[in-house]
Amino acid sequence: MPRLAPSTAALLVTALAFHVDTLLYYLLVPLLPRYARDLGLNPMEVGILFGSYAVALLLATFPVAILTDRHGRKATMLWGLGGLAVTTLVFAVSKQYWMLVLARSLQGVAGAATWLPGMALLADHFPSKSRGRAMGTAFAAANLGVLLGPPLSGFLDQRLGPSAPFLLGAALVLLDAAGRAFLLPGSEPDRGPRLPFRQLLANPVIRLFAGAMALGSALWALLESTLPLDMDHRLKLSPFQIGLCFAAAALAHTITAPLIGRLSDRIGRVKVLRMGLGLALVLLPLPALVPKVWMVVAVMMGLGSAASFIMSPCSPALADQVEQQGSQSFASAFSILNLSYSVGLTVGPLLGGVLVQGLGLPLALGLCGLGFGGYVLVVRSVSA
Repeated sequence: MPRLAPSTAALLVTALAFHVDTLLYYLLVPLLPRYARDLGLNPMEVGILFGSYAVALLLATFPVAILTDRHGRKATMLWGLGGLAVTTLVFAVSKQYWMLVLARSLQGVAGAATWLPGMALLADHFPSKSRGRAMGTAFAAANLGVLLGPPLSGFLDQRLGPSAPFLLGAALVLLDAAGRAFLLPGSEPDRGPRLPFRQLLANPVIRLFAGAMALGSALWALLESTLPLDMDHRLKLSPFQIGLCFAAAALAHTITAPLIGRLSDRIGRVKVLRMGLGLALVLLPLPALVPKVWMVVAVMMGLGSAASFIMSPCSPALADQVEQQGSQSFASAFSILNLSYSVGLTVGPLLGGVLVQGLGLPLALGLCGLGFGGYVLVVRSVSA
C-alpha cells in the first residue's frame, strides 16, 4: 500500500480531527432539554454546562500552545485524544450534573489539544502559497460537524436513547486515533526558537488578523443571539425553519472556506479580509429588513460567505508572519487566534443584546455593520 505524502497525511489527520471535535461538541445541543428535565436543571445550570467548554478551552489555550511548540504536534494531539475519549464515555454513562460539567470542561481542554497542534501541523507541511487552501479545507471539515452533529444526535437519541450519540462519538474517536497514531510521523524536526507571546503581539499583522478573528466569531454569535426571535415574531417561522436558515449560512461557510482560503493564497490575505468586511457592512442589516423567507435564506448564505472572507485568511496570515521571523512557533501564534475567537463569542451576544434593546434589531445590526466597515480603516494601515 503506497504511503501518503506527509502533507496529504497532515491534511487528512487534521481535517478528521477538526470534524470529530466539532461534531462531538454539537452532539450535546439537542440533548440539553432532556438533561434539564431529567436532572431538574434551571436555565443558569444549563448555561454553565454548555459554556464550561469555552471556559476550559480558553484556560487551556496558552499552556497547550507552549506544549505543542516544545514537544511536537503528534504528542499533544494524542494527549488531547485521550481526554476526548474519556469525556465522550463519561457523557454516555453519567447521570450526575457535576460529572457532565467536568466532562464538558475536559472536552474543552481536549479541543485546545486538537485545534492548536492541528493548525500548527498544517502550517508545518504547507508553504505560504497553499496554506490558505489547506487550512480552509480543514475548517470546512469542522463545519460539517456543525451541520451533522445536532440532527444526528437528535435522531440517535430518539431511536436508541441518550447514550447512543456519545457511543457513536467514541467510535469516531477511535477512527480519529488511528489517523493521528499511524499517519503522522513519529519524529519531528527541530523548529527553531520559540517566539514569546510578547514578540508575537508586537507584530501589527498578527494584531490585525487577531482582531479580524474576533469580528468573525462575533458575527456568528451576534446572528445566533438576535435573529431567531425576529424570525419567530416577524416572519412566523417555526423552530425547524429557523434552524434551516442558520444551516444555510453554515453550508455557505463550509463550501466557501477552502475556496476563499485559496483565493487568499493568490491575491493576499489583507485583500480578502477587506472584501469580507465590505460584505458584512452591506449584508448585516438585511436579515431584519427583507420581507420574504427565501430572501432571508439568501442573505444568511451571503453572511456565511462573508464570515469565510473574514476568518479564512486569519490562520495562514499568522503562520506567514511567524515563518518570516525565522521560527515555527505556529501553535503560540494560533493561541492568540483562539483567544480572539473566544472574545468575539463573548462580546457578540452581549453587545447585540444591548443594542437591540436600545435601538431595535434593524438599527442594531446596521450599527454593527458599520463597525465591520470601520475596521477597513485599520486594515488600510497594515500591509501583509
